[in-house]
Amino acid sequence: MEKIIRLAHGSGGKLTQQLIRDVFFPCFNNQFLAPLDDSAVVNIDGIRVAFTTDSYVVKPIFFPGGDIGKLSVSGTINDLAVMGARPAFISCSLIIEEGFSLSDLKRIVSSIQHTAEETGVNIVTGDTKVVEKRGADSIFINTSGIGIVPAEVNLGIDRIRVGDKIIVNGTVGDHSVAILSQREELGFEVSLESDCAPIYDLISKLNGNWDSVKFMRDPTRGGVAGVLNEIVQNRGFGIELWERSIPFQEETLAVCELLGMDPLYLANEGKVILFVESEKAQDILNIFKAHPMGKRSSIIGEVVAGPKGKVYLVTSIGTHRVVDMLVEDQLPRIC
Repeated sequence: MEKIIRLAHGSGGKLTQQLIRDVFFPCFNNQFLAPLDDSAVVNIDGIRVAFTTDSYVVKPIFFPGGDIGKLSVSGTINDLAVMGARPAFISCSLIIEEGFSLSDLKRIVSSIQHTAEETGVNIVTGDTKVVEKRGADSIFINTSGIGIVPAEVNLGIDRIRVGDKIIVNGTVGDHSVAILSQREELGFEVSLESDCAPIYDLISKLNGNWDSVKFMRDPTRGGVAGVLNEIVQNRGFGIELWERSIPFQEETLAVCELLGMDPLYLANEGKVILFVESEKAQDILNIFKAHPMGKRSSIIGEVVAGPKGKVYLVTSIGTHRVVDMLVEDQLPRIC
């Protein structure tokens, strides 16, 4: 293991996994943490409660389609929602650099309030710290969230079976491209906006269909490829993706071609990946397509018997390509 921390250790790739495995897991391992899901689920007096936390260091803090405030609340709501939970309460803590614009802070706090209210979530506690100039980079935000998991929800990687279909609710990679367009050193502009948004309302439409949904995850850092590799790791099945079925914006593909990036690894902030029973996949797809956040939903692949523990892509020309987990993300400080 490396002797120092690099940006790549926070990118969601292999170095992040190594850090979790070698540093955090040996000290913190317990039955609630062990699944390494987007939220821990604990039972309190017969009520299943989902609990999650995340920190946001995105650069720049304002970007097309959102800002660090909207991103922080959306991300926490989404981590609860993909556990099948109804988000209820959020904490919000800020680390602010001395000299930060008060008008920008008000703009960010207003964005936090609006995003929380959109999902019916209350900001119930928080903290503010100010550090000296150059002691941080503008502003960092930490949010934690609590949600209630209904009795009928039973999600878990152990429920995934060969033949299950994989669904995504829309175009992949929009968030990364929106962030890229604002980084001055790259010198290009696109009209694409981040997909940053809370997805609870979309997921709530699955009520009455939970028996058919095996597992869900939001493909943020590391993108679709990173999340699927986490899911399949050391499992007795593989995953086959179909390139022709994966929805992309044309601008995303153009940027990836220009910069030599793979869109499957680009971050998303308003997307969910579902593993569902094959027989019910079309029904669930139709439910998603009827919602504004799911109009471009698609069945993008399926669970296969092998090769075990691997993700591979059937390309548009019919060839097969292994989709491995990256050592580090293609773009640091994306969320």
